[in-house]
Amino acid sequence: MSGGQILFQEVLAILLDDDQDFPKRYLYQFSDIAPTQLREFLEVWPRVALPRKQSLLAKMEDQGGEDTLLSFDDLARALLSDPDAPVRAAAIRLLNECDDPRLVPVFLKILAEDSDAEPRAAAATALGLFVLQGELDEIPAQTLREVEDALLGVIGGSDRPEVRRRALESIGFSSRPEVPTLLEAAYWRENPAWTASALFAMGRSSDDRWQEEVMRMLSSENQKIRLAAVQAAGELALSPARPILLEMLEEEENEDIFSELIWSLSQIGGEDVRTYLESLLDISEDDEQMVFIEDAIANLDFTEDFQHFDLLAFDADDPPTD
Repeated sequence: MSGGQILFQEVLAILLDDDQDFPKRYLYQFSDIAPTQLREFLEVWPRVALPRKQSLLAKMEDQGGEDTLLSFDDLARALLSDPDAPVRAAAIRLLNECDDPRLVPVFLKILAEDSDAEPRAAAATALGLFVLQGELDEIPAQTLREVEDALLGVIGGSDRPEVRRRALESIGFSSRPEVPTLLEAAYWRENPAWTASALFAMGRSSDDRWQEEVMRMLSSENQKIRLAAVQAAGELALSPARPILLEMLEEEENEDIFSELIWSLSQIGGEDVRTYLESLLDISEDDEQMVFIEDAIANLDFTEDFQHFDLLAFDADDPPTD
């Protein structure tokens, strides 16, 4: 037995030990897991307590977001049929960035047939990536239509509101003609959760027709709505929102919204944004926040380069003057 196999057995033993936290440093053992090790993992998995399963998968999700070299896709696929709904949902979330079209029928089946709302909602979210792929002509048109039809059916159906809202957010990527009406209807519902989901979907639409709706909600007293509006303003690169976002940066107390303000401004760019972000970096005393601001400044570089390229391309297309 090799040293690597021995170590993996030790990792599994620790996983089964409820008396100690599962060390973060062992998570890499589950990345790109070999078939033999996956079988060993699945043999002990039923003996792991559900809270520990959920904690492990949440750690994988967090670590995968921090380290793009990690991939828990093979492990997650194996857990899509787990008997516990929270595990199935967590497995789907681990696959949120996996663009393998073979997952489409799996997610569609979960969306239509899973007995629990949490996996259905997770599947609705995961299908958004394939709507985007379809809009970019990276998957067959028939596959895109199947995904869109399923999401539209859920939105207009009788499933739990959480599932329907996740479907609405995913359909935001779609250019189907019925989508704007759905987003507008959700936006005006007297339910903050639906308004927030509509704003999230508007941000995904690449359509500045929603500028007024997004900017109106930047001043919302509801934090979920305000967060979604800030995010949408960045995704749509709404330059008229820049002064509002800069002013909000001075006053916002919610940490999630404050971070989203920074990132959205890096997506919009323009006057004063770099100065504000660099001043924030100078006064920050939190290492994690400093890294985030540095990433935002790097994204601002990309935004400004892209805007400069667009300007040069526009100038090149101008007809010559006499």
